[in-house]
Amino acid sequence: MRGDPNIATAAALIGDPARAAILAALADGRALPAGELATAAGLSPSAASAHLTKLLEGSLLALEREGRHRYYRLAGPQVAAALESLALIAAPPSRGAVVRSPQAIALRYARSCYDHLAGELGVGIAVALERRGLIASRGQGKRVDVTKAGAAWLNIVFDIDVRKLKAGRHGVACRCLDWTERRHHLAGPLGTRLFERCCELGWLTRTHKSRAVQLTRKGRNNLRIHLGIGAGG
Repeated sequence: MRGDPNIATAAALIGDPARAAILAALADGRALPAGELATAAGLSPSAASAHLTKLLEGSLLALEREGRHRYYRLAGPQVAAALESLALIAAPPSRGAVVRSPQAIALRYARSCYDHLAGELGVGIAVALERRGLIASRGQGKRVDVTKAGAAWLNIVFDIDVRKLKAGRHGVACRCLDWTERRHHLAGPLGTRLFERCCELGWLTRTHKSRAVQLTRKGRNNLRIHLGIGAGG
């Protein structure tokens, strides 16, 4: 219909395996040069350049320039959300083919989803926050409310002042359906800030080579103390 978004164009761009690999490499919100993206997608420099041009023209990527260097990043969190949603509806591999590499296992446990934490750990934190009455979901919608007790807890444990977070389309916090766990993790401005603070406090560590996030011993101890994660609570 006239005036409707051109879904077919975006779908065709994402549907190419090489371009999908490029987009996946950028799904943690980083900006990377063409050479690294070519390696991640298994492409020659010239082939990667052609795919990057198409993704830029299709508004799925944005370009940043630092002097003579060019860096590519996702055009916004909506692109990352689209990739996660497609992963949810993608046909799963046959049972006989499920042999996960150490890298795949690490991604499944904890990974960045654009600017917030996803995977088993991200879902576990969201569940623990809700179970303890620190956040509350609004029915079937995406929006998540921070309770009075939750605001106080976040301020004490993470030095996060919820009142200073700029609300997004779904408020200060929202649910994001995790493509590996098939349950929700925490996103939105609060999800972003919570992920940042976990990294700043040394509870989580990120690498430049993967979306996988590592839980440190300090993080494991603190999550057990403050949320009961790993302690049956």
